[in-house]
Amino acid sequence: MFAILAASASYIAVPAAMKISVPKANPGLFLPMALAVSFPINITLGMPFYFMIVQLTTN
Repeated sequence: MFAILAASASYIAVPAAMKISVPKANPGLFLPMALAVSFPINITLGMPFYFMIVQLTTN
């Protein structure tokens, strides 16, 4: 669960990082893109990968 929460930190970090690095960036574009890119990757690849790591480290 901690790995999933840590991987989800991008949803929180992207708005702050974009506002600082590119002040004129359109939040209507970069907020959905942060979710559109990282969320599906986290679900399809991340969760099985994290589960595999947990299985390998606990056995």
